[in-house]
Amino acid sequence: MVTRNKKEAPAAQAPTVLSEERLRRYEEQARACAQIDPALYRRYNVKRGLRNEDGSGVLVGLTRVGSVHGYVVDENELVPVPGKQYYRGVDVQELVHGFQKEGRPGFEETAYLLLFGRLPNAAELAEWNAVLDAKRALPYLLLEKIIREPSRDIMNSLARSVLAAYSDDETPDAVGIPAVLRQSIDLVARFPAMAAYAYQAKMHYYHGESLFVRNPVPGRSTAENFLMMMREDAAYTPLEAELLDLCLVLHAEHGGGNNSAFTTHVVTSAATDTYSAIAAAILSLKGPRHGGANLRVMHQMDEIKDALPDWADEGAIVDYLRKILRKEAGDGSGLIYGLGHAVYTLSDPRAVLLKEKARELAETKDRMDEFRLYEAIERLGPAVFNEGREKTKELCANVDFYSGFVYDMLNIPTDLYTPLFAISRVVGWCAHRLEELVNGGPIVRPAFKALGKAQAYTALEARA
Repeated sequence: MVTRNKKEAPAAQAPTVLSEERLRRYEEQARACAQIDPALYRRYNVKRGLRNEDGSGVLVGLTRVGSVHGYVVDENELVPVPGKQYYRGVDVQELVHGFQKEGRPGFEETAYLLLFGRLPNAAELAEWNAVLDAKRALPYLLLEKIIREPSRDIMNSLARSVLAAYSDDETPDAVGIPAVLRQSIDLVARFPAMAAYAYQAKMHYYHGESLFVRNPVPGRSTAENFLMMMREDAAYTPLEAELLDLCLVLHAEHGGGNNSAFTTHVVTSAATDTYSAIAAAILSLKGPRHGGANLRVMHQMDEIKDALPDWADEGAIVDYLRKILRKEAGDGSGLIYGLGHAVYTLSDPRAVLLKEKARELAETKDRMDEFRLYEAIERLGPAVFNEGREKTKELCANVDFYSGFVYDMLNIPTDLYTPLFAISRVVGWCAHRLEELVNGGPIVRPAFKALGKAQAYTALEARA
């Protein structure tokens, strides 16, 4: 403990309060020194956002984990084609139709495929499910930390939980493949409980709700356990579990070029530990431009539903979409959220698969009028977007367009939309981390061109 002698002279000056006025002055200074003329990016051929001029991604690495296709190159032009998504070379649409036809959940075998490169046989799948079952329950101290230290944001809590798991690991800094595999399996199995408990703690401490902490049940799928741990009555229907399982499968990986997977590669290239790399990926996904996209769709759809007396009136739908594009409605961005994608053009295969099951659930929930409104916007939106444009753009509904609606029909709180994405995507992150470690690439260090004039040092008393 540090003590102060009573006779010691007081500090010469009290700390300066950061007033609103002072903060505004600081903001002006910070903005002035940070501002870069947009024309300079073009002059120096800067690939902003690691994007080429045509919007395609700059090639920065190689991967065998997953791939996505939305166009082909023909004589140096991008030609739109129906979207395709692959996990380790397996067409995701074939994967989904396969396990659905055979009547079992698919997320667990999808995780096996992404981590180990091939689909498991029956014995391997049973063994893999047993491994995950044994790992799903959280160590007591980690569970207690999540409950005792709630956060208003579940993604924040999830990142903290991952970092806290570092202390429960006897060799947390090991970067050998056996150790990283063990850590990866632990995280894949534990993410559902981490997110569910973080939500329960938030609702208890910040909203006065009862606190429900249930242990995962061996033999149940990831989707079934999550629904059970999240809901007050622990009940769910087979269709609800099947649809949530589908969402987990579709979000598990997306070609390696997304922001959070790239973050995993960047942080892993520094040779840091698994927990730091995955926490960084979580906080990347937390951003509304990435994992929070379906929430923006939901907010916009709520506005449209409130504004339209008749959801079947296509003329009124078109008029309102025009208002959104003119920034007269919506959040002022001029965007119809849920339409368009960086890679997919004619179709997003994830949205196609999700829409099939969303229709089925909407029928059981008596929400077909709402589903038809989504369908109408999906069909009418691209033409409205291209009105008056010299160069038209192919737009399709992306996975976020329907995923928020699905989560809402599953009575999943909006607080858990992005954490559910993380529960799924942690599999892809771990696969990319392993790939980075196995291939031993150099630390990621992109170049930034320095701008501005040189400044001479000025003595303090001579400064204006």
